[in-house]
Amino acid sequence: MLRAGVDLGGTKIQVAVIDPDGEILGQCRVPTPQDHGPQGVLDAIAHSVRDAVADASAQLDQLIGVGVGSPGQIDVDSGTVSHAGNLPDWSGSVAVGPRLREALGVPIEVGNDVQVAVMAESTLGAGRPYSSMIGVFCGTGVGGGIVIDDQLWLGRGAAGEIGHMVVEPDGAPCTCGKRGCLEAYAGRAAMEIEARRLVAKGKKTDLFTIMEHKGRTRLASGVWAKALAHHDHMATKLITRAEWALGIGIASAVNLLDVEAIVIGGGLGLRLGAPFVDRIRSQMMPHLLQPEKPPQVLLATLGDLGGAVGAGLLVEHTVAPTEQLGAVGDHDD
Repeated sequence: MLRAGVDLGGTKIQVAVIDPDGEILGQCRVPTPQDHGPQGVLDAIAHSVRDAVADASAQLDQLIGVGVGSPGQIDVDSGTVSHAGNLPDWSGSVAVGPRLREALGVPIEVGNDVQVAVMAESTLGAGRPYSSMIGVFCGTGVGGGIVIDDQLWLGRGAAGEIGHMVVEPDGAPCTCGKRGCLEAYAGRAAMEIEARRLVAKGKKTDLFTIMEHKGRTRLASGVWAKALAHHDHMATKLITRAEWALGIGIASAVNLLDVEAIVIGGGLGLRLGAPFVDRIRSQMMPHLLQPEKPPQVLLATLGDLGGAVGAGLLVEHTVAPTEQLGAVGDHDD
């Protein structure tokens, strides 16, 4: 009675195979392919699931299902993913569920990547003591999820998109095509675009040297962390700008929903850790309607495997309700 969870992101695919007691028996992590479009990504997911199952010394037919947490707009019933702008050439709708079921021969459940990670933190992680919370996950983009009375609030299907709250009218261009979104300041993809723009104007930074030394092709979370540790001026300036935008966006969400807790996660959040969370909290406070009753602002505790564990929870309904999951992973690079 094993299940697999897939955390699909703009830079990495993380898979965990979990037993009924919540122990992670096997895992696999690979870079998200940047060529061959959606088919290349689906092939990489299928290979990664097989490798994670092999790492667990198991067989595919022992899986009761595979959950996939994906960016973009999710149609749960059909298993399609649309407009996943942080994935390569993924502008239309892709039948992720049906195509992976054909490739792997097991049931597939598809959900929003951040929402499944938020539910994992709500159920098993930093948000467990609270009945209401907002998860803010900073990675290639900025995603969010809302938990009210211990239930994920989906709205009409697109609730929680905190990354596309406007923090500065007519501000920086966002990868979604609009301007002034939170993600335009705090998403790694937008931050990299801005860093490259500044370098083209003659500004100095070690960001891209660090990237090359790490064998990366994009400014991953570990690159930003190392540049900050070296007091790189551009990295410090862009991260400070991200914290400013996050403070404004989170405060606006708190003023609307009055939740008990904010959980900061995602590759960038996990890599930069508690100091990053503390600076976001400081940026948030001046904008709160009730600063004397602020929410708790916490770092996600399930680590980099939280997204994969949350994706595994998508198939939890096929398991006896008494069975529980619990796992802690490593930080994203």
